Amino acid sequence: MDKFFHSVYLREELCSGCINCIKRCPTEAIRVRNGKACITKEFCIDCGECVRTCQNHAKKIQRDSIECLKDYEYTVALPAPSLYSQFNNVTDVNIILTAILELGFNDVYEVAAAAEIVSAATKEYVDIHRENWPYISTACPSVVRLIRVRFPNLIEHLLPINPPVEIAAIFARRAAMRKTGLPSEKIGIIFLSPCSSKITYVKAPLGIEKTEIDCAIGISDVYSLILANMKQAAQTTKILSNAGRIGVGWGKGGGEALALETDAYLAADGIENVIRVLEDLEDEKLSGLRYIELDACSGGCVGGVLNVENPFIAQTKLKKINESLPIRYISEHRKISDRDLFWDVDVVYEPVFELGDNFIEGAALMTQVQEIYQKFPKLDCGICGAPTCKALAEDIVKGNANEHACIHILKDQIHKLSMDATSFANDTVINEDSVYGYVQTLKEYINEIAVLDSHLNHDVD
Repeated sequence: MDKFFHSVYLREELCSGCINCIKRCPTEAIRVRNGKACITKEFCIDCGECVRTCQNHAKKIQRDSIECLKDYEYTVALPAPSLYSQFNNVTDVNIILTAILELGFNDVYEVAAAAEIVSAATKEYVDIHRENWPYISTACPSVVRLIRVRFPNLIEHLLPINPPVEIAAIFARRAAMRKTGLPSEKIGIIFLSPCSSKITYVKAPLGIEKTEIDCAIGISDVYSLILANMKQAAQTTKILSNAGRIGVGWGKGGGEALALETDAYLAADGIENVIRVLEDLEDEKLSGLRYIELDACSGGCVGGVLNVENPFIAQTKLKKINESLPIRYISEHRKISDRDLFWDVDVVYEPVFELGDNFIEGAALMTQVQEIYQKFPKLDCGICGAPTCKALAEDIVKGNANEHACIHILKDQIHKLSMDATSFANDTVINEDSVYGYVQTLKEYINEIAVLDSHLNHDVD
């Protein structure tokens, strides 16, 4: 399995070569080269910020379609808690779950119910294992991937417990096998996902060798289908929900940590805020915490790029739904085994951002980066196709760019050329060699301007 698999990809024919995406990418995974964006897959954490930002809709998310139901004899839907917040005037989630069955699913198992299992297990684990306080939630795969490539010193703080969607899949598959007598391969466990991050988890899971989830469909792909079934579902509602406020609360930022019944926690959402918290934690600026909940999307999972509702409105809707639910952990959490609950594969540091193969080589290359960086204006304008001047300097050291990619340096060189031309006309003794040398220099700069123009898809004055 490709450890750098990504659900986010680029439709090059739709890309206009603008620089909006490179400025929003939290890991600087995107460059604009030859007038088109390109994604460095080792850097990408599938947070979906580029999908959210791209005005040309050139960034896409690879996921399964509703047609995948045809591949299995028996199918179980796993609706994310954030799904409940996408509909208006819903006070009974059973209506939504019944409408999901009308899509062709044979059964439904709430991820919110599994979230209660994880909440109970997390509380117990954090209480007992104090050696690595604060523990960082591993429910958001983008946060785990971010730590894996950028914050290696924080890996030991990751909570080694499977996310709710995985626990839901385990229970759903076993229940379906008991109910139908079918072998596992004929049962399809299908997740209704709010984001690209969890789509990627299904294809390349973290902390486990193999996920129990077979397919992942975006909530936005089935939203209208569910909505069309809800009027009928309201008339024939089945009692399918067994999750309380604690589980459903996982759908929004802060809901997960509140279930731990402690004040020694911190919750942050939005990838920029997440990075700020991780930097402070790495610098030992945070103390007295037992648990940290981090969500890459603003507002938590309700802010996922595959949702349809405004995340702030969705938070309000989820809060209203929660008011009608009991506060409870479901009893099923007492039956879960450690084998099902905990990771069976370690998350290890991936040094994708390091320069060189060893410390000495890396230090030498970093010196080169700093020397090149000092030549730049430090405006971080992005016109060069890199998000920052430092990123461009690193690209140059790696051999992926040159200094004239910086339009400010190029303009200075053009200005110098014009001054040289004036000096040449006024002072130089005209001969064949001097004319040839000047023409060659002029050609080089003209070629560099042409390349830059093609590269950026902008006119250069």
